[in-house]
Amino acid sequence: MTTVRVTQIRSEIGTQKRHRGTLRALGLGKIGRTAEHKDTPQLRGMLRLVASLVRVEEEVGSGA
Repeated sequence: MTTVRVTQIRSEIGTQKRHRGTLRALGLGKIGRTAEHKDTPQLRGMLRLVASLVRVEEEVGSGA
């Protein structure tokens, strides 16, 4: 299984309320905060919405 590490790199100030809610749902909210999630279509849609605010790094899971 693939996991995705998401790091917030830009401020949420001045963004739409919808974008701020998406960041909160991802477990972010402050610059530099990082969260890991399973790679799902729902997650990809969330990341596409806030692509300008986050950095995404893909990792391959151990499969254990």
